[in-house]
Amino acid sequence: MTHRILLRAGHVLSMDPAIGDLPKGDVLIEDGKIAAVDREIGADAEVLDMTGRIVIPGFVDTHRHTWEASIRNVAPDATLDDYFVDILDTFAPLYTPEDVYAANLAGALECLNAGITTLVDWSHINNTPEHPDAAIRALAETGIRAQYAYGSANTSLADYWFESKIAIPGDDVRRVRTEYFASDDGLLTLALATRGPGFCVNDVVTSEWALARELDIPITVHVAMGRLAGRFGMVKQLHDLGLLGPDTTYVHCCYFSEEEWRLVADSGGTVSIAPQVETQMGHGWPPVMKAIEHGLRPSLSIDVVTTVPGDMFTQIRAAFGAERARVNAASWQADVPVPDTMLTARQMLEIATRNGAHVAGLEDRTGSLSPGKRADVVAIDATALNVAPVHDAAAAVVLSADVSNVETVIVDGVVRKRDGRLTADVARARRLVEESRDRLLAAKEARA
Repeated sequence: MTHRILLRAGHVLSMDPAIGDLPKGDVLIEDGKIAAVDREIGADAEVLDMTGRIVIPGFVDTHRHTWEASIRNVAPDATLDDYFVDILDTFAPLYTPEDVYAANLAGALECLNAGITTLVDWSHINNTPEHPDAAIRALAETGIRAQYAYGSANTSLADYWFESKIAIPGDDVRRVRTEYFASDDGLLTLALATRGPGFCVNDVVTSEWALARELDIPITVHVAMGRLAGRFGMVKQLHDLGLLGPDTTYVHCCYFSEEEWRLVADSGGTVSIAPQVETQMGHGWPPVMKAIEHGLRPSLSIDVVTTVPGDMFTQIRAAFGAERARVNAASWQADVPVPDTMLTARQMLEIATRNGAHVAGLEDRTGSLSPGKRADVVAIDATALNVAPVHDAAAAVVLSADVSNVETVIVDGVVRKRDGRLTADVARARRLVEESRDRLLAAKEARA
């Protein structure tokens, strides 16, 4: 029997140019798929009244180390250099599979609660084969749409991040591919989270890229950030190794040379930018406009909740403010008017939705409210005092709304948040992640 949900009378921001905005519109969902978007739809369906709500596609977070939810805010003042020592060399070696499960469960539910319906989980905590099993199980239980990016172990900073000679274990990635990702059509898909040149010797770099291409899975890699990696010229090195391609997402990109921007664009690569982390931890200025100027479609990501908030509203505003501040300052210095290419609020919403789906390789199934796509939908309460009255619905989402206004979240046609409350067992997730916190702190003290 066909299952239908009708979202009625909301202010629909479809992010589909062919549909546009409907100040009062309906969205019909059938068996997990968007069947129609129009001013008024008649259907025999479960009706969710969207009066006073802004209806948007779910946000897409294209880069998050979800396993760090257990150690939220342990490094509030950290730089990127501090992060390697305080997190990767201190906490990561202590993580058990149970800790990974707890963190991924709580972290993925945090995403859903904030209207993030698609997540790229950059999971560099695979200290044993049981670690990825735990991470994937937690993602699956939450019902989020996620790309699980299988990363390296993190049992020694020296072994894994300084000219590392240790490759991601290909046999285990193959096992995970076979066991959990035999099809690429499910809610969960697989990618490879690689460290890349500068962090690894060339033989490791080429072997990891070859592994991803053997398994026909996307690649995601940190590049051009901070005091050290910002000087590696990682994309140029990848080019010299003959490894650039459209299957690769480059994260941060703060210190690209002009040549590297051209190489990424010409090879069909994609870009993920984590603006709050980048401005706060010293990665560099978030290069949103640089990406756009080179014909790329940048996406946004949270990165680490050890140091920044885990919601997309924060990232949107961090990027919007940082880029406009940079351009305004340059225009003042040159004594010229600001250019017509200044970022707009509408662009930021597109970057957080459609662009994110594009970067995650999922634009055929999510990122806009388009008939035929899977139903990943978020409703924002626009009657709340921090949002009302609405003059410009896109601006209301980008500049005024926050997590408290995320009232309804639907992923693949399943309601995951209703009337402002997650449908999951939040108490259990919180208990598990708090127990994980206590266990990790005790292990850290014992090792000190």
